[in-house]
Amino acid sequence: MSISSIASIDLSGMRAQTTRVGAIANNIANSSTPDYARLNTSLTSVVSGGVQALVDPTAPDVDPTTELTDLIESEQSYKANAVVFETGADMWEMLMSIKRD
Repeated sequence: MSISSIASIDLSGMRAQTTRVGAIANNIANSSTPDYARLNTSLTSVVSGGVQALVDPTAPDVDPTTELTDLIESEQSYKANAVVFETGADMWEMLMSIKRD
């Protein structure tokens, strides 16, 4: 697996978490809207590597505790992907410096 493949996978994870946070924000913003259908985000793996976020309306109940818990989980997942991305970039830089020398 190449550095660019790892970066692509990490970026897909960060994009998926960004989509998830958007759905959470929408749920919180519309929690008191009559007949609002809560948006649920499911993450699925992609054959070529990475992850994709799918957002679907579900039950009408928006529970602030669930939304906050999902937000914390999303933040941690985003941070983990960002760390892997940065580590890959550092490895790439190190390999290029070795190659130059």
